[in-house]
Amino acid sequence: MNMVILAGTNRPGSNTRKVVAQLETIYTDLGYMPTILDLAELPPEIFLASAYAEKPASFARFNEAILAADGLHVVTPEYNGGMPGILKYFIDMLKFPESFERRPVAFTGIAAGVWGALRPVEQLQAVFGYRNAYIYPERVFIPAVYGHLGADGSITTPEVLDRLKAQAGGFVVFARALKKG
Repeated sequence: MNMVILAGTNRPGSNTRKVVAQLETIYTDLGYMPTILDLAELPPEIFLASAYAEKPASFARFNEAILAADGLHVVTPEYNGGMPGILKYFIDMLKFPESFERRPVAFTGIAAGVWGALRPVEQLQAVFGYRNAYIYPERVFIPAVYGHLGADGSITTPEVLDRLKAQAGGFVVFARALKKG
């Protein structure tokens, strides 16, 4: 199965990317080699007004990764009470409707605040629900994320790590069952 993990921000050195790296290890330990999509790597030409009509060739790897995904795990931070604008823009640039139609999607939210990106995850669930994705119900929220990351960026709180492992393990079962469908 082809699992894709999406880092839902383009902020350099983000905590989102650190959590994505931890999830990459978790999925690898489960026997999968996930594809990582980091919005910090989006090509600048995707932001040209002309990209709405014709996607630049440099965006193809992002689009193809989503279309090939058997499961998409989105990690989003909370910016000003919502999802990052770059994440919504990325979603808007993908092929409609096939990018998310009947595609399993899981969500992990991280935030400096106490709610762990509850609002952005709920916003994303509405968007992906509109796009007819299969939403995995076990969400993970990581509030006060700075207190859960070590100097090397790894998650140091056993309970948070256990929740991520349970989420990834359950999501694999969910995506596999839908693939057999």
